[in-house]
Amino acid sequence: MTSSRILHLTAAASVAALLLLPSLAGCAAAEAALQQEASHEFATHDELVKGWKREAPWVPADAESIRIRESLAGEPASLAVVSESDLATDLCAEVERKSAPTIVLEKTPDVYKIDRVFACGDWAVVETDDGWYGWTPVHPDERAASPAG
Repeated sequence: MTSSRILHLTAAASVAALLLLPSLAGCAAAEAALQQEASHEFATHDELVKGWKREAPWVPADAESIRIRESLAGEPASLAVVSESDLATDLCAEVERKSAPTIVLEKTPDVYKIDRVFACGDWAVVETDDGWYGWTPVHPDERAASPAG
């Protein structure tokens, strides 16, 4: 191959790579649109309350590093928080697990290995190494057993 041909091939490959970069950057947005899911992060409970359009009353006031993944088309959501607080007994009661998250967050417990959850209204919640992991929707029996109804 001549050095001129090598130069042209190298230039063509560089142009192709530059054209491909914007499409790769759009992959995350395209993936979210296709999956109809959104992810959110909040540093504190107060930021969660102010910045998220949904409610999770079970989240303790000292919650930090809040991670959420939710459906854009309806109810399913999963939420993980770092917290040293217990769940409020006027909102949550321990029950047999009958539901599981339909949207899973990374670095959360495998709920299929857990027999009991806290039923907190529309949410089922399990303890993690550093806080709590909850999901909605829940089984009707879990909701009925919750003090938050």
